[in-house]
Amino acid sequence: MNLAQLNIAKAKYALDAPEIAEFINNLEPINAIAEISDGFVWRLKDDSGDATDIKVMDDPDIIVNISVWQDIESLKNFMFRTHHIDFLKRKQEWFHRIPEDSYVLWWIPVNHRPTIEEAIERLMHLRKQGDSPYAFTFKSNFTEADLNQIN
Repeated sequence: MNLAQLNIAKAKYALDAPEIAEFINNLEPINAIAEISDGFVWRLKDDSGDATDIKVMDDPDIIVNISVWQDIESLKNFMFRTHHIDFLKRKQEWFHRIPEDSYVLWWIPVNHRPTIEEAIERLMHLRKQGDSPYAFTFKSNFTEADLNQIN
């Protein structure tokens, strides 16, 4: 099994605004770091090489990121032990605080590529039901074995 993740963010500015330019200008280098990171499998992207033009949840200000990793540790290493952390720390400069869960993790079969619809369904499940082996956050870190117990 691999680990899928979705995270969403609601931009404070239009993506071509100077106030968010530093974030936008670093998407390519940060995505490149992800792609060479140990445990990286796949990420959602459009023809431009990122996912900023992919609209979700009927809100043009929400941007989406979906990626697949071999395990939780690989994702955490990328998020918290690479240059990515510098942008994570500055998230409030560019994005509104979302009061509900804005990310979700779930286990998927190897070679499966999650769709946007699948990812949003997992996020909605998490928001309604809380952490479970079906849809969870880093607070719970459910394992593949936990998922197998509910199947």
